[in-house]
This record gives sequence, structure tokens and C-alpha cells, in this order.
Amino acid sequence: MSREALLEIGLIAPRIPPNTGNVARLCAATRSTLHLIGPLPFSLSDQAVRRAGLDYWSEADVRQWASWEEFRAASEGHRLLFFETGPYRPYTEELYRCGDILLFGQESRGLPQRILEEYRTNVFTIPMPNAKVRSLNLANAVSIVLYEAIRQIAMGGREREDEKESGGAG
Repeated sequence: MSREALLEIGLIAPRIPPNTGNVARLCAATRSTLHLIGPLPFSLSDQAVRRAGLDYWSEADVRQWASWEEFRAASEGHRLLFFETGPYRPYTEELYRCGDILLFGQESRGLPQRILEEYRTNVFTIPMPNAKVRSLNLANAVSIVLYEAIRQIAMGGREREDEKESGGAG
């Protein structure tokens, strides 16, 4: 049975199999499509990936792409939002919409520089008050952003619009 995903998640060249399995389980739970954008150094049949996804793999809509270029061509018409450590706008400042694709980079390197430059107005960060911590676990970062997007969509943007009309929270 085909279904339209509320949101979609993209992992660009993930390297740690358990992270990919955990994100697949998260996507199954939220009915979000998961795009795995290669090259991948592991197979989805690897034990570590399967274990992290538990027995929910049949519930996950996972699509694999050989390269960024292949994924980009197939995602035409979708709004792409990127998440990275660094001096970007906080992820909570964006107003998420159905059909958005939330993209995350490789665990050790983040997003490729060429993507950050091309999409610089669509790059966001998860603020971390402790500057000594460089980054969050990939699966945790995806969870934080995905559930904020789901919350906003469920609210129909009402909360953000109310804030604008009243001049902000306060």
C-alpha cells in the first residue's frame, strides 16, 4: 500500500550502521520516508544496521540513491532543508511544511562544502550551549529536528503565526 509521507529524511553518506538503523526505526515510527544517499560503506543487510532497526524494517520506507546527483534529480519539486553544526540559524526558526526533506550529513564530516554553499539559505543548526561539544549523535539530531517539524505541522503553523501577530513570545 502506498502512502504519502508527511516529511522525508535524507542521510548523505552515513558511515555508522547503527545510526542508520536507528534513523530507519524513527522514520518507521513517524511514517517518514528515509533517503540513503550514497556512497554507503555498508549494506542494509549488515547485522549492526538490522539490529538497530529491530523488527521495524518492514514498516520503513527506505530509498537508496547512488549519489547526491541522483537523489537531487529525483527530489525535484521538494523543499530541501539541511542541518549542520556551526553558525547557522537555529532549526526552531524555520516553519516546516508537509513534503519537506530534512537532510543530514556524514557523522564525522557533516555536509559536503559544495552543498552548504549552494543551499546556504536553507542550512540550520541545533544550538548547543556547551561549546566544547562539537556535535550530537546523528540519530539524536534527526529526532530533534523531525519531531519539531511534526509538532509544527500538527499545529498547522498556528503557534508561529500567533507569535508573529503578537510580536513574539513574552
